[in-house]
Amino acid sequence: MVESITHRVTKESYQVEAPPADAPLEVLNEYYWTKDAEPHVARRKAIIAKYPEVRKLTGHEPKSKWYVLAVVALQIGVAIYLRNTYPISWKFFILAYVIGATANQALFLAIHELSHNLMFKKPLHNKLFAIVANVPIGIPYSASFQPYHQLHHKFMGDEYLDTDLPTPLESIVLSNVLGKVFFATFQIFFYALRPMFITQINITSIHLMNIVFQVVADILLVKFASVNSLLYFIMSSFLAGSLHPCAGHFIAEHYVLNDNNVPRAGHEKSGNLSKDLVPPETYSYYGSLNLVTWNVGYHNEHHDFPYVAWTKLPELRRIAAEFYEPLPQINSWCGVLWSFCFNDVNTLWNRVKRTGKVRSGRNVSGLDRNQN
Repeated sequence: MVESITHRVTKESYQVEAPPADAPLEVLNEYYWTKDAEPHVARRKAIIAKYPEVRKLTGHEPKSKWYVLAVVALQIGVAIYLRNTYPISWKFFILAYVIGATANQALFLAIHELSHNLMFKKPLHNKLFAIVANVPIGIPYSASFQPYHQLHHKFMGDEYLDTDLPTPLESIVLSNVLGKVFFATFQIFFYALRPMFITQINITSIHLMNIVFQVVADILLVKFASVNSLLYFIMSSFLAGSLHPCAGHFIAEHYVLNDNNVPRAGHEKSGNLSKDLVPPETYSYYGSLNLVTWNVGYHNEHHDFPYVAWTKLPELRRIAAEFYEPLPQINSWCGVLWSFCFNDVNTLWNRVKRTGKVRSGRNVSGLDRNQN
């Protein structure tokens, strides 16, 4: 089992010639459709079979909550400092880009950790603390993120349930230089709005608490500071999901870019792309920006073991090095943003999809149970 997996994920097996920019549309404009299961479950089983000690790495990381509170305090402090600063000014923009966007990206990813119950033992405590972490983001977000993100993990590549995937409309309209620049600049809106058009989730009491708490926090901020302080939160969130170095992880994690592209001519949407042509669909980054993003760059490791906290992911990679070192890696999130926008072979079509067998009325509300 181990040998078959490590062989399949070697870099050499994916060093194929990418299609040229002027290739036929049937080569460029289609997703990588496959009927194969996503690779993370099989790799997790193989790693546990060889290294059963990795089970000890699972569980919450108690010290994470203090880092989150420090980032929240930092953002509130900067927002108060800017209360009398005109939002359309270099001082406001630079602080929002350098400090605000970096901090809010860290809070986005803190909420990501909390969605896996990795800061507290009880799921309810993680949900409630995520509402606190949400405050500097400016809009209620945390309660909706968890069920959608669980769908992404459980049904990765599913055309109906994985809302991380771009829709065909997005891919048709935005797979050109201007479209990709637009997408990269406003990707925060795509990730926020797309799920509502793809899959609906049930509204729970946690959603209502998230909305009420955020509205009250915003009102208090405007009352005791100014509307400029709230605008600092909003601008920080926008820039965190725009052309910012840390935002490169959104594209780097699952888009099939550059040399990892493989020809798709002659393969139909029905999912008959051969195993030799299905590229890796998750990519890890091991650079310095992991220091401010909760090690989200260890993304293959995270998808293999979603209940291992951020502090233990490097140890997981060290233990199971022969599984992870052969996988293609991302060297620069900034480079990913540039290459995605300006390399013609990189488009929104470059994702691995699975034909979803979703029945009408499928209930996904169960993903948000365990309120206590």
